[in-house]
Amino acid sequence: MSLFDLTGKVAVITGSSRGIGRAIAEELAAHGAKVVISSRNQESCDEVAAAIDAQHGAGTALALAASISDKAQLEDLFARTRERLGPVDILVCNAASNPHYGSLDAIDDEQFRKVLDNNILSNHWLIQLALPDMRAKGDGAVIVISSIGGLRGSPTIGAYNVSKAADFQLVRNYAVENGEHGIRVNAIAPGLVKTDFARALWENPKALAATEARLPMRRIGEPRDIAGAAVYLAAPAARWTTGQMIVVDGGATI
Repeated sequence: MSLFDLTGKVAVITGSSRGIGRAIAEELAAHGAKVVISSRNQESCDEVAAAIDAQHGAGTALALAASISDKAQLEDLFARTRERLGPVDILVCNAASNPHYGSLDAIDDEQFRKVLDNNILSNHWLIQLALPDMRAKGDGAVIVISSIGGLRGSPTIGAYNVSKAADFQLVRNYAVENGEHGIRVNAIAPGLVKTDFARALWENPKALAATEARLPMRRIGEPRDIAGAAVYLAAPAARWTTGQMIVVDGGATI
C-alpha cells in the first residue's frame, strides 16, 4: 500500500468551499478519500462537491453546510456524514474567523469572543465529535489548520494570533490523550496564502511586493501549497507523527 493511499477513508473538512480547505479536500479526494465539503453556504458546498465528483467519480464528495459557531449544526454534520458515508477517519479543522484588524486594546468583547469561539472552541467540539469513530477503529487523523501568526505578535491581527497559538496546545493535548488509541492529532501553520480570508494582507500591491521580497522563496503561498502537508498528515506516511505543528510558509519564519 502506498504511504499516501487514502482509499476507503472518510474525511470531514470544514471551511472547504474555497481556499485552503477546498484545496485540501481536492487533494484528499485525489488520493482516494471520500470527502465532506462543509461551510456555512450549502450552494457553495454543492458547487465544490460537484466539481470533485466530476473529476473523481460520483459519490466522492458530499456537501453538508454547517456553521462552526453552532454546536448543534456540527453534531448534525457528523450524524449525516455517518449516515451517508460511514465513520469519520480524517478531520480537518480549517474554518476560522478574524473579525478585527487593529490593536488588541481596540477589540471589543464580542469580537474577541467570536475569534476564540470560532478558532478554538469549535475545533474542540469538532475533535470531540470525531473521536468516538476513531477510537472505535483504533486509527484516525485530526489536522488543525493554524497559522504562523501563532508564533509571533502582530499590531493588526493579535487576537487571531492568540487563538492560533492556543490551537497548537489544543493539538498537543489531544495528541497526548489519544495516542494510545492510534489517533494522530497535528497542526499545520501556513504563512501568508492567497485566499479570500487573507485578502486584506495581500491585495495591496506595494505591501505584497515588500512581503514577497522578504521571503526566501520570493512568493506568498497558494492554497495547494498547504494541501500536500495535509495529505501527509492524513495518510499512513504520518502514522508516527503526532502532537506536531508543521510550518508551511515559504521560509517566512526563518
